[in-house]
Amino acid sequence: MSSITEFAKHPGPGRLGRLIKVRTNYFEITAFPSSKICHYDIIVTPEVPPALNRKVFRETENSLFGIRAVYDGRRNIYSASPFPFGDSYTSEVTMPDNMNNVGRSPRIFKIKIRKIAEIDMEEINRFLNGRGSISPNILAGIMALNILIHHKPSMEITKVGRNFYTNQGSRSLNEGVEVWQGYFQSIRLTPMKLMINIDLHATAFYESGSLIQILLRVFNKRSIEDFRIISDRDHQKLEKFLRNLKIYVTHENLNRRFRISKLTNTPASNTTFDDDDSNQTDVASYFQRIYNVQLQYPFLPCIVVRKTTYLPMEICNVVEGQHYIRKLNERQTADMIKYTCRPPQSRANIISQGTQILNYRQNEYMQQFGFRVSNEMDIIQARVLPPPTLHYHPSSRNSAFTPRNGSWNSRNKKVATGATLDSWACAVFGTVRDYPIGAVQKFIRELVTTCQDTGMNIPNKNPPIQHCNPQGGIENSLRQVWVRAGNSAKSKPQLILCILPNTGVPLYAEIKRVSDTVIGVASQCIQGSHMFSAIKQYCANVCLKINVKLGGINSFIDPSQMPLITQIPTIIMGASVTHPAQNTSIAAVTASVDAKASRYVAAIRVQTGKVEIICDLAEMVKELLKTFYQTCGRKPERILFYRSGFSECQFSIILENEIKAIKVVQKRHHTLFFPTDKKDSDRTGNCLPGTVVDATVVHPFEFNFYLKSHLSIQGTSHPTHYHVLLDENGFNADSLQTLTYNLCYTFARCTRAVSIVPPVYYAYLVCARAKFHSSGENWSDPDTSEGAGSASYAAVKIDLLKVMYFM
Repeated sequence: MSSITEFAKHPGPGRLGRLIKVRTNYFEITAFPSSKICHYDIIVTPEVPPALNRKVFRETENSLFGIRAVYDGRRNIYSASPFPFGDSYTSEVTMPDNMNNVGRSPRIFKIKIRKIAEIDMEEINRFLNGRGSISPNILAGIMALNILIHHKPSMEITKVGRNFYTNQGSRSLNEGVEVWQGYFQSIRLTPMKLMINIDLHATAFYESGSLIQILLRVFNKRSIEDFRIISDRDHQKLEKFLRNLKIYVTHENLNRRFRISKLTNTPASNTTFDDDDSNQTDVASYFQRIYNVQLQYPFLPCIVVRKTTYLPMEICNVVEGQHYIRKLNERQTADMIKYTCRPPQSRANIISQGTQILNYRQNEYMQQFGFRVSNEMDIIQARVLPPPTLHYHPSSRNSAFTPRNGSWNSRNKKVATGATLDSWACAVFGTVRDYPIGAVQKFIRELVTTCQDTGMNIPNKNPPIQHCNPQGGIENSLRQVWVRAGNSAKSKPQLILCILPNTGVPLYAEIKRVSDTVIGVASQCIQGSHMFSAIKQYCANVCLKINVKLGGINSFIDPSQMPLITQIPTIIMGASVTHPAQNTSIAAVTASVDAKASRYVAAIRVQTGKVEIICDLAEMVKELLKTFYQTCGRKPERILFYRSGFSECQFSIILENEIKAIKVVQKRHHTLFFPTDKKDSDRTGNCLPGTVVDATVVHPFEFNFYLKSHLSIQGTSHPTHYHVLLDENGFNADSLQTLTYNLCYTFARCTRAVSIVPPVYYAYLVCARAKFHSSGENWSDPDTSEGAGSASYAAVKIDLLKVMYFM
């Protein structure tokens, strides 16, 4: 028999930690087809979107001799038994006008069905029980089951992507937009059984109903009389909002839908056209004469459909369930976050309700396939790992201690290795009137005192201060400040402290572009509001960032608790890729350069195209290995590589194209855990930091585990999923899980354990910083800007790449 998996096999579950029970959003599949199921190819002509394909197929179902087949909306049909027509079937379907696409007359569709395969479902059972390896047949079977659980909801519930949405409990986001609750579902292979993973997802929809009422909500008006005069700007805003929206009309008994193309520039009373008798008339008069409808609001513009058909707004209703794909504004985004931020118990209850909404029990398609699902969430075993011992400088009060609940206080503690700050200056982006020199000096004194109390050495306590224009000329201003810093200290500048007037991105982006890629000096930005109300804790947090930017170490884990690193020279790497523009990708790899895994350096590459693979990984790793050797004086004998950003179906691509010692980190997944006992939860009701799951809902044979390492603040916390692709070191579960958890306490800019292993977190930060290195003060967020193209990125100065400038 061939190897049961191409990736690292699970070495067996871990044993360390306190045993607990948790509920998980997995539902056991108690029965599924054990015999063969039939796979058919279907071609629908003419080609139409999946939603209409499903309607065409539904009209055909009665011709399939009572067999309830399932359909993916494109080319694939699966049935529990063969169709009686043999290997091929051709038919025609006439779609009724009310089921057709918007604004069209009835259409005839040609359907051709052809049998292409039989899937042996028993092979899935053999695989789950360790008696066979993964195969194309098994993957085809899982795909068929996923289509089975999606088939009926796809015909009855609003679908966007892979998720299903209901307006039960929907909430307005204002301006004609509302948020709906959605459900994600997916078949998962787990040890000895199949399960369905169900999770929540929310997205925005256009509000439905009267177009007049939606007009009022878009502009936050009370009366339609306010629209007797519409400005050009408001006209453009409304037209942009309405374009491509589906509507239906109320003046005649037609269940016909139309799609809005634009608005007229003239009101209904002045919008003219030639009627059927070639007489010129206006829309208001036409509706009065033909339909006996006297318009209440003839001063409103008309809706234009089919290029030359004009409809008064007051006879139009918006069709329900239309996905809103434009960017939400700040208020809408905040309301969306409030809607989705559910405490664990509430989220668990809504997920459980999803089994009724997705309707597993009364699903005639599942019944025909002999497919049954438990209505109860699975209760599984987890463990809570003990936190590590943290070390600060020996002169600190209680210099070695064990944090509780994933966080700790740094009061009366000095950083493990304090950096020296001698050559620096302060750039104040604002006028002397807004930021008096005395107020700036007071803040600097407080910051210096805090930094020194925390263990840094700052001989130069009165750096030069220069007020700069925040509106432009940032590069020239920073150059001047850099020169003043060097002249004042008679040495190369180490840091520019920048006081910012607002939280806007363009100024911040330009400061980072200039300091990182032009001058080559670390920068630390401070909000002006914090400067005026500088409290000790805020200054202490700033000190953590400054210290590591200058090469210091804030704290470290007891070496005895990280034997994988301390026994032999080990380099820990983290990698991530981001896509800041349509034709550009940024790849970042960070690497530890000390035996404590506290100091990291970075390598960056800009790649053409929206690609996930790190194309120049070999050279990047070579750079980092060289820096490790220069810093430690030894070559690493072990590499631990954490890679983020991939889905499970892409694991083979990573293994083949990137590196042969790799662990994948997944933050975007749908697995959740809910404590069953209050003593096993934090104050928000989430699992405690250190909760690890490596059985029941993991892969049947591969080395993966879920770790919830951070203290929850609000909502329901996701654990992070770690999946080992290749292990040449022979780690067991305990050693790798403990190391990964302990590393989460070493994130340098806060005094709490973080949710994802720091090397990857640092790679995220490097990628995020690199987005600013293209446009500076002309920066706009390419992820949300329409029509964003590729950009030209400047390289970070070599000296900065050897310190944690990205903090």
